[in-house]
Amino acid sequence: MAELGAGTLVDGRYRVLSRLGSGGMADVFLAEDEQLGRKVALKLLHRRFSEDPGFVERFRREAQAAAGLQHPNVVSVYDRGAYDGTYYIAMEYLPGRSLKQLIRDEAPIDPVRAIDITIQILKAARFAHRHGVIHRDLKPHNVIVDDAGLAKVTDFGIARAGASDMTETGSIMGTAQYLSPEQAQGHAVSASSDLYSVAVVLYELLTGHVPFDAEAAVTIALKHVSEPPTAPTRINPSVPPELEQVVMWALNKNPADRPQSADEFIAALEAARGAIVAGARGQKTASMAAVAAIGVPVAGAGLAAAQGPNVAAGSPPPSPPLSVYPVVPLEPPPDGSPPEERRRSPWPWVALLLALLLAGGAVTAYLLTRPVKRVVPPVTGQQLNTARTVLQDAGFALSVLYVAGNQTSGTVIGENPPGGAKADKGSTVTLTVSSGPASVSVPSVLGDPVAQARQVLAKQGLTVGQTLKESSGEIPSGAVIDTNPAAGQTVPAGTAVTLVVSTGKPTVTVPSVTVPNVTGQPQSQARSTLQAAGFKVTTTTQTSSTVTAGNVVSQSPAGNSQAASGSTVNLVIAQAPITASVPNVQGQTASAATSSLEGAGFTVVKATKNVIHQAKNGIVLSQSPAAGTNANKGSTVTITVGHYQAPTPTTPTTTTSTTTTPTTRTTPTTP
Repeated sequence: MAELGAGTLVDGRYRVLSRLGSGGMADVFLAEDEQLGRKVALKLLHRRFSEDPGFVERFRREAQAAAGLQHPNVVSVYDRGAYDGTYYIAMEYLPGRSLKQLIRDEAPIDPVRAIDITIQILKAARFAHRHGVIHRDLKPHNVIVDDAGLAKVTDFGIARAGASDMTETGSIMGTAQYLSPEQAQGHAVSASSDLYSVAVVLYELLTGHVPFDAEAAVTIALKHVSEPPTAPTRINPSVPPELEQVVMWALNKNPADRPQSADEFIAALEAARGAIVAGARGQKTASMAAVAAIGVPVAGAGLAAAQGPNVAAGSPPPSPPLSVYPVVPLEPPPDGSPPEERRRSPWPWVALLLALLLAGGAVTAYLLTRPVKRVVPPVTGQQLNTARTVLQDAGFALSVLYVAGNQTSGTVIGENPPGGAKADKGSTVTLTVSSGPASVSVPSVLGDPVAQARQVLAKQGLTVGQTLKESSGEIPSGAVIDTNPAAGQTVPAGTAVTLVVSTGKPTVTVPSVTVPNVTGQPQSQARSTLQAAGFKVTTTTQTSSTVTAGNVVSQSPAGNSQAASGSTVNLVIAQAPITASVPNVQGQTASAATSSLEGAGFTVVKATKNVIHQAKNGIVLSQSPAAGTNANKGSTVTITVGHYQAPTPTTPTTTTSTTTTPTTRTTPTTP
C-alpha cells in the first residue's frame, strides 16, 4: 500500500486529512467520515503484515475487543474493513498528546496529578476486566491525554479474554519496560498483570524513569523477574512515602502480593491522595513498616525479631552486667607469723572467681541472644497462599521459586529447609511452586503440506489430533488452511492440534446477492429480514443518543451492496446512554469537585472567573448542568472556579487642569 496523501478516499467513506503517526504494526491517519461528518483516527495495518494471518488476526481482535468497550476512559472503535490489500480500523479521534510525550515534556509529575491520571487508566482497565478483557500492553504510549486532563486508553491489539498470547516465534507480546514478571516468563496472565503495568506507568510519572531498563528487551524482561525495583524516592525524594508504598506494593513479583483488582488499587491511590492533600505526610518509619506488612522486606527486621520485642533493629544484643567486688587490704596476723605466711596473697582466688563470673556471663549472654529454633511446618502439596499463612504464623519468612510442572498452578512442590526440620525463627524458607504445565505457542503452518505441518508441530512439543477437510479458493489441495487452537495461541505442551486441510477450490460457486438495507429498523425485524435473504447475523452494541435503543445504527456489509449468500452481516445496535444525577459541587474546591464528578462518571471541564474575595479563590462558583440534573454518563460538566488576583497598588499622579475646546464632527448620512 502506497503512502496515503491528503484527500485519499479509503473504502469509499473515509477522506484522509493528514498523517498522525506510525507504530510497529500500523500507520495512523486523521480522516473525515463522509457518511457521519466526523473526524476519526484511521489505523491501517502495514502491508508487510497484511499477508501474515497471525498479524491479521491480532488486528481483527483489536477491533473486536475494543468495539465492545464503551467507557469514558476507553477510545471508541467505530468500524473496520479492508482497503487496497490491507485492513483498517476507524476509531475515535482524540486531540491531545500521548502520556509518553507528557512524561518526556513534564516528568516528574506532581504526585496528585499523577494519581489522577493513573486512576483514570485503572478505571479503563477495571471496565475491560469486568468484560473479560485483559489489555496486556498498558503503557504511556497507549494513553491519550487531552488539554482538560481526560485520559483514554487505546490499542487493544493484543487484548484477549483467556491465556497469555505469544507470537509464533515465542516472543512475548507487549513492551518490555512495562511487562509483568509473569508475561516476561511466558506464563498465563490475569488482571493483576495489567495492574503491574499500570504501576510501572505511575513509577515513570513520579520519577521520569521506568523501574527497569537496558539495551536488550530480554535483559529488561529478566530484571522484571529477578531484580527489586529502586524505590522512587531514591530518584525523586519529593515522592510522598504513602504513595511510594502503593507503587512498591503493585510492583511485587508475585501476582498474589499485588492489588487483587483495579478497585483495590484505586482505593489505595485515593487514600494516598487524601493524605497528601490533607498534609498528613507519613513518616518514613511508618511507611516502611506498612510496606513490610504488604510483603516488602525491611532491613533489620529479622534481627529485631530474633532478639526479642524490646530490642530495636540494629542495636547490639544485651549482655548481663558483671558484678565488681571491692578488694580489701590484708592486715598482718596478730600472732606474729613469719613474713612468708603473711605474704600469702588472696589474688589467685579473686582472679579465679572473676574468671568464673566472666564465663558465666558469656554463657548467659549466649543463652539470652541465641536464635530460637522452630520446626518448619510441612507445606508441600498445599496451595501457595495457604502455605504462606502457615509459615508466617510459625515465624518464618519465605521466598518463592516458580517452575513448570504437571501439578496445578500455585501448588507447592518443594520446600527448603524441608518440612519437619528445625530452623531459626525468622529465617527464610524457600518454596518451589508449580506454574502449571509448560506452555508453548502454536506455530503457524498455514499453507504447509500436512507432513511438513506435523514436523513443525512436533518440534514445538505438540501433536496432531483430527484432520478436517475444507475447500479453499486460495490454499492448494493438501495444504493446511487453519489450526485449532489457532496459530499464536499459548497452550500446554503435548496439546493435540486439529488441522484443517484444503481440498482445493470449491466445485460450486456461491452466488452473490444484494444485502437488504436494515439501518434504522428494530433488531428483531432486521434479523428476520437478513435471515430471510440467506444471510447469517451477528450484532454488537453502541451507545447512541440519536438512534432509538434497540434499532440498527449501521450494518456491515452496507445495505444494497453485494455479498455471498450465506455470509455474515454484522449489525450495530443502538444502546441507550446510561444516565446519572449530577452531584452538587458548588462551594467545593476544584480538586474535590473534579473527584466527585468523575466518580459519578462525568467528564469535567474547568472555567475560571475573577473574584474580589480571596476566600473564593479555587472554589467552585457554579456548575452546568445544575446539581440534580440527570445527564448521560461520560458527558461534560463545566465548573466555574473562582480566581483571585491581588489588586496592583496604583501610584498617585498630579493632574493638570486644561481647557478642552469641543470639536464638532459632521457624520455624513447615507442617502
